[in-house]
Amino acid sequence: MPRTRTKKRSKLTPAPGTTRSAVELLLAEDVDGLGEAGEIVRVKPGYARNYLLPHGYATVATENNKRAVERHREKLVEVEQERLKSVKKLAEAVERYSVTLEANANEEGQLYGSILAHDISKALKAASLDVEPEHLMLDGPLKQCGMYTLKVKLHEKVQTDVKVWVVPTAGAE
Repeated sequence: MPRTRTKKRSKLTPAPGTTRSAVELLLAEDVDGLGEAGEIVRVKPGYARNYLLPHGYATVATENNKRAVERHREKLVEVEQERLKSVKKLAEAVERYSVTLEANANEEGQLYGSILAHDISKALKAASLDVEPEHLMLDGPLKQCGMYTLKVKLHEKVQTDVKVWVVPTAGAE
């Protein structure tokens, strides 16, 4: 009795309303030239079967997976809004505060050393304001005594100013 071979069918089903030319996948990771994690993309079945699925870059876009991704996106938006609120509070506190730093200087006000973003950040942290050195927008080190107004970029949407007073060390002549 001769056996007839049947064609093995792919487990991937074509996207609704299409022919076999594309399947819908849900990206688990960012894929260059295709999309970002959480997006639903349409790709050729071979690309999905031979590359995206085996490497874990995507999963089949079932209704259950789509709902889970949507819930995850909503949670991410909530977390980002809470983070933005706390960053805005920090920005208001930084704007009200002024930093005074002492440094060795000569009679003309020229510093023997210089004041860096790290020094300003350290002074802000001592005042319970969590500002990292990379948040401070300095054109270069401060080398003169005086008052400076520096930009502080705490978030891509939140910027503020901080006043920095550089004064000669007490007792210096």
